[in-house]
Amino acid sequence: SLLPPLLALLCLGAADRPNPDPDRDPDEPWCPYKVGGDGAAAEGRLCFRPPARGFQCSARGCRSHRSPGGALVANVLRNGSVLLQWGLRHWGPPPPRFSAALRGFALNCSWDGTYTRFPCDSVELGAACRDYLLGEAHGSVRYRLCLQPRVAPPRPAPPAQCVEFRVEPAAMRDIVVAMTAVGGSICVMLVFICLLVAYITENLMSP
Repeated sequence: SLLPPLLALLCLGAADRPNPDPDRDPDEPWCPYKVGGDGAAAEGRLCFRPPARGFQCSARGCRSHRSPGGALVANVLRNGSVLLQWGLRHWGPPPPRFSAALRGFALNCSWDGTYTRFPCDSVELGAACRDYLLGEAHGSVRYRLCLQPRVAPPRPAPPAQCVEFRVEPAAMRDIVVAMTAVGGSICVMLVFICLLVAYITENLMSP
């Protein structure tokens, strides 16, 4: 039979294949996900992304919002993107029992309009995923994202964790920065004018 030699060649080809991300550990699992539009079930193409390990939300360029249960965190970045992070210790029994029954996650997104709430893209994520990047969030819009773990029956699914946040528009940030700079310059000029008037009054004018 030619099947064993063909399998050996395929295994050798997979072993010699280079790592697409040289800075990433090859043993670390990739995050598989599917994106579906208008809040419907995800039927798009299967994609993979590397996890954002070691990300820390700095106070200068990021703002964190945590769900009431503490499992889901939305890191709103200054460029308008949102990095979602979550863990398993806030859901159900501790690992490895919960990890063995875990089959993936369902992420649902919605945002508030003027008179109603609109659905965003829904995402189906694999069991190895612990973060997801929401690329372009609209400014001045209040978002609500809910993450629901999916477990194998007969174990009941744990409750979803939801987080709400508002993305500050880039134009408003620029206006605030410009107004702060102009206000600081005016304050400095007023201080110099007051010092100059005090000097003239004290030294140059007669009693």
